[in-house]
Amino acid sequence: MSGALMPSMGSALVYAETPLLQTVLARADDALILGHRLSEWTGHAPILEEELALANLALDLIGEARLLYDYAGKIEGTGHGEDDFAYFRDPPQFRNLLLVEQPNGDFAATMLRHFLYAAFAAPYWRAMTGAGDRDLAAIAGKAEKELAYHLRHAAEWVIRLGDGTAESHRRLAAALEILWPFTGEMFLVEEAEAALIAAGTVIDPASLRAPWEETIARVFAAAGLPRPAPTWMQAGGRRGRHSEHLGHLLAVMQHLARSHPGAVW
Repeated sequence: MSGALMPSMGSALVYAETPLLQTVLARADDALILGHRLSEWTGHAPILEEELALANLALDLIGEARLLYDYAGKIEGTGHGEDDFAYFRDPPQFRNLLLVEQPNGDFAATMLRHFLYAAFAAPYWRAMTGAGDRDLAAIAGKAEKELAYHLRHAAEWVIRLGDGTAESHRRLAAALEILWPFTGEMFLVEEAEAALIAAGTVIDPASLRAPWEETIARVFAAAGLPRPAPTWMQAGGRRGRHSEHLGHLLAVMQHLARSHPGAVW
């Protein structure tokens, strides 16, 4: 979707969405929404060590989102900054993958969701260090190091839970059945992004399916998880069509900023 995005109820941000801006916002939204999901574990993680780990993973992703939103503001060119893009857009204006907005569920579901995403995002940002857009390449240089750790951390937990007790394996398998249909969207190329790929501005996410499949196969084998049968894949997040979960998440995340716009402390 291109063109001016209209506000709802007079609260949403209004801006013209170019192909590059849409692509940058998509990656920023992935990081912000997943970072927020991980932050929801604060005070609820099963062990203290993982409490700290999840908080740090969340901070990595939110830091990545901040860099991308800052760059989005420069592209958009009317003075909008990271807070505007994070707090003053409505759900249809967000471009994140449906996978990252899914609820945390139990700890097994959270680790599996993070693994499925990081297995894509780690090679994506590694490849983006050679992108034609030098600003994105610079952001990728930081993000790829962090996502490499995210992938290793999540993969270790998937293996530990899958190859652990009967209960931990059951919970992981149940989470896989729910989350797997959201994985196909990572490799789709929207019309706006296709021209940027052709120009060498960004890399083609579809080119990462093979390394993603290899990572999935290796970790699933170690975890004793069977690969799900081919199924219909959910999509629409990149076009602003989201599950009901995103609206609830944004209502919490954006409440303070929208209740007190312009407030600083």
